[in-house]
Amino acid sequence: MTFPYDRERLNALVADVDARLENVDKVSQQASQVQLRSSGLSQADLAEINRAAHGPNAPRELRELARRVDAGEMSWEDIASGRALGDEGVQSALATGLPDLQRAYTQLQEGNDPEDVIESGRPRRGGDDDDEPSSFTEDAW
Repeated sequence: MTFPYDRERLNALVADVDARLENVDKVSQQASQVQLRSSGLSQADLAEINRAAHGPNAPRELRELARRVDAGEMSWEDIASGRALGDEGVQSALATGLPDLQRAYTQLQEGNDPEDVIESGRPRRGGDDDDEPSSFTEDAW
């Protein structure tokens, strides 16, 4: 018994498969030449985080996290990569910055200049000639 088929249709299908395979080879070659961006923070970034976490203005939760990193319980790379996100101490330390991040996000959404948003988040260094209060309380008004 012979298999009934349309020779032209079969040739067209084979040509289509060959063309797709050739395209896969081209795309694969192009993809292998793409240089990936840095995945994560640099060692300098991690050193800056460590410095800030040990600083006098660091929140208690962040200082505790730095103590744990110093003790070898985890690394800043673990925290930055997300491997340590399930840890309650990491969550507490990250949560201390959420109000500032929300403020910055809101200001950016309102159309404020990113440089101004960054500057507004930096602590002011007041001197003796600084006559503005560093924080406002209800009775300040």
